[in-house]
Amino acid sequence: MKQTIDYIIQELSDFYPTEELRELAYWIVEETTGITRSQILMGHSAIDIPELNDILFRLKNHEPIQYIFGHTQWMGLDLRLNHATLIPRPETAELVEWILLSHDHNTPLRIMDIGTGSGCIAIALKKHCPKWQLQGVDICEEALEKAHQNAINNGVDILWKKMNILAETPEFIDIIVSNPPYICHREKADMDTRVLDYEPHTALFVPDNDPLLFYRRIASMKSAKIIYFEINEAYGNEVCKMMKDLGYTDVQLKHDIYGKARMVYGRIEA
Repeated sequence: MKQTIDYIIQELSDFYPTEELRELAYWIVEETTGITRSQILMGHSAIDIPELNDILFRLKNHEPIQYIFGHTQWMGLDLRLNHATLIPRPETAELVEWILLSHDHNTPLRIMDIGTGSGCIAIALKKHCPKWQLQGVDICEEALEKAHQNAINNGVDILWKKMNILAETPEFIDIIVSNPPYICHREKADMDTRVLDYEPHTALFVPDNDPLLFYRRIASMKSAKIIYFEINEAYGNEVCKMMKDLGYTDVQLKHDIYGKARMVYGRIEA
């Protein structure tokens, strides 16, 4: 099996950073054979992987491995993915953890996840806090179907609804959390090919002349007492000012583990 690991690393060495190669190799072997990493390290005998060359071809074309295998592990959840859903990021896990640390888990809060995608935020919150009432909305039916599947697979009950948040206003609830599109089109030149070529553009991009489009719309609805946003690091101060101008108080800007301005909190009187 070590020979297979070394072969994968060699084949991908011109396409991926050195620090990613061994992780990719283990992931491929574990996913395709069912052999665990500890078994590999203990010298498990080699097993033929018929689909290996196809997987390597797709990886060489920068297709994310999460899409190749159709799922990922995130915050202890197994989440099914397709090209209508973003791949959950560590920064988004930090947003979820901020919410979990800030509210009583035994209070039956009503929470809406706007732009839910794979449902990762709503499912993680519900998994940790069964008494919370979660709803996930998205404009994409294909994403909602995957979110519904993920909720069932992870044993949680969540209400899913198709909604165009730019044209529809939800009923008043306790908390809104949203990781909306926030990348300007002009930033494409600096983006990783794996994101630009494979992840859904409707979930990524906003017009260059209106980077706060979704933040302003969601905040101006005033449909919740509290809002949590994941944001573009370049617009942290602008998002905070916009929320204050709309009457939100205790507005907070929080940085992620990489030191980037990534999350905003604000509350408003009902």
